[in-house]
Amino acid sequence: MKPYTLSGVLFILAMSLLSISSPAAAQTGFIIVQSTTSTQNSGLFDFILPKFSAATGIEVRVVAVGTGQAIKNARNGDGDVLLVHAKSAEEKFVADGWGVKRFDVMYNDFVIIGPQIDPAKISGMKDVAEALNKIAASKSIFASRGDNSGTHKKEKQLWAAANFNPAKHSGTWYRETGSGMGATLNTAIGMNAYVMSDRATWTKFGNKASHKILVEGDARLFNQYGVILVSDKKHARVKTELGQKFIDWITGLEGQAAIAAYQVGGKQLFTPNAPCQ
Repeated sequence: MKPYTLSGVLFILAMSLLSISSPAAAQTGFIIVQSTTSTQNSGLFDFILPKFSAATGIEVRVVAVGTGQAIKNARNGDGDVLLVHAKSAEEKFVADGWGVKRFDVMYNDFVIIGPQIDPAKISGMKDVAEALNKIAASKSIFASRGDNSGTHKKEKQLWAAANFNPAKHSGTWYRETGSGMGATLNTAIGMNAYVMSDRATWTKFGNKASHKILVEGDARLFNQYGVILVSDKKHARVKTELGQKFIDWITGLEGQAAIAAYQVGGKQLFTPNAPCQ
């Protein structure tokens, strides 16, 4: 066999490197997960995703936005997997053919947070609708995300349960930030306002000042997360095999154990509840 010349070896090496760095090769090793600010801001993804990558060799690139925007992005084909917390919107996403199937992943709860002075006198209340009515009656400042996120959708449901429409008071005591959870919490702290947050983000949040949880424990504050594979029938570029591996992992024993193991200050922030197969 004819020996390779130095130039021949360099040519083969160059072609090998080119094939490794080509778009087709680069795309095989990662997926895009459209998700919420709460899963990112809480630190959950920083904790569990390295475990998934170590187990599978698949990199996960997260787009952390409000649930409404995450669903819109997934509908546009800008992701392989959707992981959010607005069950009715998730079910519609699947029913409309944009997603393959929805699975429960985990849950936590929402809480009403406010300043220590508590002008609406809601501290310790268990009825979230009654607490919101007291905030409205006292015209105490309430910071809403106002961004069609899962948190914002839940907040609107709770105002409806209180038979009150705060949007009529937008710009007065009801302030819509149009921002993510972290930015809205910062706004609420700065204005001494009430605000609703998922518990995980609030627990991890650093700039608490004198604010604290005032209302919790109402069953209506339950916060379920679901995961869905985006349909390749709508978008051929969806990485179905890699995306399904992520879903199998996060709803399986290993992923569920990783979610349960994540704690901040000794507190478990999410409770896994996928029907492990």
